[in-house]
Amino acid sequence: QVQLVESGGGLVQAGGSLRLSCAASRSAFTAFSVKTIGWYRQAPGKERELVASVGSVYSGARTNHADSVKGRFTISRDNSNRTVYLQMNSLKPEDTAVYYCNFPNAMTTWGQGTQVTVSS
Repeated sequence: QVQLVESGGGLVQAGGSLRLSCAASRSAFTAFSVKTIGWYRQAPGKERELVASVGSVYSGARTNHADSVKGRFTISRDNSNRTVYLQMNSLKPEDTAVYYCNFPNAMTTWGQGTQVTVSS
């Protein structure tokens, strides 16, 4: 079972930046690079949503970003370290949520997530 550990969240003022990291356990080593992986977020009272994804090595690590974060967030991956990142710039209060990573096409158990709070 792959374990995912998210980190990097915190409290930031509107307009600020954060960089989130998600590390997959060693058991994912042989499969990490061939899976699309994404960042999700869940705000209080709302459903979890996919905000960005990055494709496998076979797709050239093609990225997709939700319209709500396009131009502000950038997803990237480091297959050698089994890690995916989310660089978040120009943060807005509506970005406040718990952020998670997972494989959209091969879901595994959710990690604990990392809290991002953006103050106005």
